[in-house]
Amino acid sequence: MALLEIRKLSRRFGGLAAVSDLDLDIGQGEIFGLIGPNGAGKSTVLNMIGGTLTPTSGRIIFNGEDITKLPPFRRTRRGIARVFQRDVVFRSLTVLENVLAGSNLSSKSGLADIFIKTPSMRNREKEMYEKAMEMLRFVNLVQQADEMAVNLPHGNQRALCLAIALATKARLFLLDEPLTGMNNEEIEAMMCMIKTLRDEKGVTNIIVEHNIKAVKGLCDRIAVLDYGKKIAEGLPQEVVANKNVIEAYLGVEESAV
Repeated sequence: MALLEIRKLSRRFGGLAAVSDLDLDIGQGEIFGLIGPNGAGKSTVLNMIGGTLTPTSGRIIFNGEDITKLPPFRRTRRGIARVFQRDVVFRSLTVLENVLAGSNLSSKSGLADIFIKTPSMRNREKEMYEKAMEMLRFVNLVQQADEMAVNLPHGNQRALCLAIALATKARLFLLDEPLTGMNNEEIEAMMCMIKTLRDEKGVTNIIVEHNIKAVKGLCDRIAVLDYGKKIAEGLPQEVVANKNVIEAYLGVEESAV
């Protein structure tokens, strides 16, 4: 059984069909790429999986449970974490405090527990701190633990977003253009972290990304959307060589892929 099953998923905005009858199966531990031209419906799909958009029709099944109508916070508690295209961090908190906040998103305690130090929070504080530092070691941000998150450079803020998502104990990461705005060194580091998430922690990843070279080197399988419809799915090298994909998405000669 797939970790995530999408069945006949559609979303309409008035008379516009942003996504139409989408079927996908994402396996446990898979790095799955979702590509397509601007406006193809990729982010709409992530929004529906994450719960910030309600499908017009269709079903989303995660770990055997139909989550189509669940609100975002309940999906987070079931193990789905969204990493947005923009760096979404708590700007007034330190790097460490951001990860501690992330760990609370998957628990029944509120964020206020971090700051007012309730008895239950005091009992958990040492364990939470150790786990948060483990997350920061994973993304190479231990030295920046006490810095204000807003002051981190872009590449490090993207890494912090991964650490926050990891702190929620997520099994599925929804990564919206995780490589945007990065230089080559930062891209290589991020790709390595995503692969290590899968290999060492068993995290499944769905990635929306325009960097085709990175997608080919990172993803196990990819699907291509065009005008909200899936036009291809399979191994990266096969899909990017598909003439329909080249025409619809890349708009360049095959030799440039």
